[in-house]
Amino acid sequence: MKKFLVTAVAAAMTFTAGAVAAKDLRIGVEGAYPPFSSIDTNGNVVGFDIDIANALCEEMKVKCTLVVQDWDGIIPALNAKKYDAIIASMSITEERKKKVDFSEKYYNSPARFLRKKGSGIEITAESMKGKTVGVQRGTIHDTFITAEFPDTEIKRYGTQDEAYLDIAAGRVDLLIADSIAMDDGFVKTDAGKDFEFVGPSYSDPKYFGDGAGIAVRKSDTELRDRFSAAIKAIRGNGVYKAINDKYFDFDIY
Repeated sequence: MKKFLVTAVAAAMTFTAGAVAAKDLRIGVEGAYPPFSSIDTNGNVVGFDIDIANALCEEMKVKCTLVVQDWDGIIPALNAKKYDAIIASMSITEERKKKVDFSEKYYNSPARFLRKKGSGIEITAESMKGKTVGVQRGTIHDTFITAEFPDTEIKRYGTQDEAYLDIAAGRVDLLIADSIAMDDGFVKTDAGKDFEFVGPSYSDPKYFGDGAGIAVRKSDTELRDRFSAAIKAIRGNGVYKAINDKYFDFDIY
């Protein structure tokens, strides 16, 4: 299944909004980051990011195909023209803006650490020294833990699900990731019932950017602006709120 996620193209998920599209779009998604994106039991890509992608394509009156791509290669595949945009909870950071351009944000949520209940680990340099922290490779959370907690052992994963498996099995002491993704994707599940958040929420723009945006190639400024306008439109017409309320009991924006 994991190998499938890396290479598969989501089957025929197309959306129209009346007029014939001037240009069909291919949207890169991850499919391994619930509740933002995952693969359901029928093999379909589902989640908040997916519903947002559908809504934006409808607002823009274009037909879209979703392309499932492993996170490690998601920006290189965009620049190689495997797809036209990325809608995959990608935070807008200065480092990423060297490689791609971004729409306005479509949501923002903080990072947190997760520990096993009763472990006694606190988020201090002394308490974490020598502890193993799991993180998804190539993310803003990877950058943060590497810079701010250099005395920890860092174990990096291709997907967040792999990190959940290892903390459940006791192979890492802590995880750091998006707090909402961990809450819905792990803490609220049977596997995560013995785990809890610890320490503060982190949202320093130096590491975590300015929220999650839609990435496009640097040359595609018109497409970037169309996505930004569509985000504004669905925020204003109630579509965003309906999607938000399907997944969260607060405004994730």
